Amino acid sequence: HPASVSGVKQILPKTLSAVGANMLPHLVISTPQSSSVPAGLLLTSPHTPTSLLQTQESSPCSTGRSRKGDKNGKGLRHFSMKVCEKVQKKVVTSYNEVADELVAELSSGDDNNISPNDAHVYDQKNIRRRVYDALNVLMAMNIISKDKKEIKWIGFPTNSAQECQDLEAERQRRLERIKHKQSQLQELILQQIAFKNLVQRNRQAEQQNKRAPPPNTVIHLPFVIVNTSKRTVIDCSISNDKFEYLFNFDNMFEIHDDVEVLKRMGLAFGLESGRCSPEQLKIAKSLVPKALQPYVTGVCLNSVMWKFLCACSDRGASSSNGSRVETPTSYMEEEEDDEDEDFDEDEDD
Repeated sequence: HPASVSGVKQILPKTLSAVGANMLPHLVISTPQSSSVPAGLLLTSPHTPTSLLQTQESSPCSTGRSRKGDKNGKGLRHFSMKVCEKVQKKVVTSYNEVADELVAELSSGDDNNISPNDAHVYDQKNIRRRVYDALNVLMAMNIISKDKKEIKWIGFPTNSAQECQDLEAERQRRLERIKHKQSQLQELILQQIAFKNLVQRNRQAEQQNKRAPPPNTVIHLPFVIVNTSKRTVIDCSISNDKFEYLFNFDNMFEIHDDVEVLKRMGLAFGLESGRCSPEQLKIAKSLVPKALQPYVTGVCLNSVMWKFLCACSDRGASSSNGSRVETPTSYMEEEEDDEDEDFDEDEDD
């Protein structure tokens, strides 16, 4: 026992007086090793080795603020989640539709996350205001889009790299669509120029002849021309109403529509091949509406550029083959036949 050992003074721990205990009811005396509360605050006195542990629960001000913040945060998060679920489920909706449904759900206490005692707090005006705020937040995050009163679901943001790839693929698809539509527009412009030029030509012919052409010399539009060799055997079957024709060829054949025939007749002024003179280009512009006149020049320039690119590619292919040029086998056979014929003629002579 320490008291029985001579020469050793016994040190007794100091205790707080009754006045100190009444003044600090929320302080717990402990050593630093015995502080096992993780959420506590360790207070050490500079004069005594004792430590004071004060927990967050001991402060009434901090407790009230944290509870109030959690309640408000839960409400905002809850409304944003509910609005997001509504729009995602409907895909296309409106503000009034989402707000009316949430008002009906929260007012009746159908929501499991809200107790019946707190249902009266969420009045209609408060719900609609929070729905409006939540929609603005979702729209700013590009999760939804708004067109007048219509709200559409876009989706949650994805990975940046994947989104970049998707946007690049969408860009390429749209460029291909634009290119295809430009090609269709150019073809329609050529058709209109060819048809109007044909009308003017027929009108001039009637004025010169002072009469309409005979019925058996008129070909009505649209028409199709089938071209084949003279030695081709053709078997043609015609339906009773003369709307269906069946052709059987024993050799190769070609089919040309009316627009292709008019182009070959020069009624498109050579715009499709880039062989249009300035005078012809001026006439061609006068045959189309004013809004389409810039496209006529574009058709001519595109044809010239296409010919230039083809010529450059052919020149590059020929230069890559080197100075050595091989003669095709068919040409060599024809030359050998010609030499044999010349040799036979020499022998006959």
